[in-house]
Amino acid sequence: MRPVNNAPLFRVNQLRKRYGDTTVVDDLSFEIAPGECLGVIGPNGAGKTTTIRMCLGLTAPDAGEIIYTGSGGDLHMPRDALAIKAQLGVVTQFDTLDPDFSCAENLMVYGRYFGFRRAEIAPRVPELLAFAALTNKADAKPGELSGGMKRRLSLARALVNDPKLLLLDEPTTGLDPQARHLMWERLQVLLQRGKSILLTTHFMDEAERLCSRLLVLDHGRKIAEGKPRDLIAQHLEPDVVEVYGHGAVPLAEAPELKALAARIEVSGETVFFYTQDARRLLDVLTQRGGLRTFHRPANLEDLFLKLTGRQIREDA
Repeated sequence: MRPVNNAPLFRVNQLRKRYGDTTVVDDLSFEIAPGECLGVIGPNGAGKTTTIRMCLGLTAPDAGEIIYTGSGGDLHMPRDALAIKAQLGVVTQFDTLDPDFSCAENLMVYGRYFGFRRAEIAPRVPELLAFAALTNKADAKPGELSGGMKRRLSLARALVNDPKLLLLDEPTTGLDPQARHLMWERLQVLLQRGKSILLTTHFMDEAERLCSRLLVLDHGRKIAEGKPRDLIAQHLEPDVVEVYGHGAVPLAEAPELKALAARIEVSGETVFFYTQDARRLLDVLTQRGGLRTFHRPANLEDLFLKLTGRQIREDA
């Protein structure tokens, strides 16, 4: 990945948004540097999609600033919405491809929206299709494509105007593992080319693979920010021992085990022991029969659950 230039390309300052009595984005500030991928993670209802919509000028903020630093100086959303959108690439959660056009035609027509002449955009269409691994699908319509192909076509379409910044709202939701990995490869190539990415995701492995920094949101507020491994080291013990099987849950209250763990959590029939040194804990557990153990390093999923809780939220 290219070295990141510290001068921000995109800045959000003290952003706020309310719907009725509910504050969905509360005093949110962050920056994105050239060549950087900033990941935004949080549970349902945390304010991720509303933040993206405000950055795109689709939702008006109640307060705060959204600033894009272009070649001609600072542009402010929503005042300079058209000028900013001309320099952004967007991939949404949902398919917005035109079903009546072929893959090549989708790219061609989208390029025309940016004011490119047909002679300007036509030579780029084969390059974009090749980047999306869709060269042999140039004449196919979106209805003939798999979910992963559609998402890669959406990414290719977002690159028609050669943007410096891409806003990706859960771009791999609903994809199978192979399609997700191919999408990750394409995004890593873009980062190597110096593109910046603002990414919302529910996949912690995706966030750890792609993101230079993470922003953790909950109830509309920023509750943590930093590099993935730094956040894990800051908020978590290094070792996790998962224990499951007959009689596992009562172990959460066993004094000899509580003394060896900094923190213990129970989820369903699994007990999670967070510890600075798993060896002594594992020695004690091996003396108990009927148990299965899994020892691993702490990861982003552990961080997510510690900061936002294990309870499932049904609100969107």
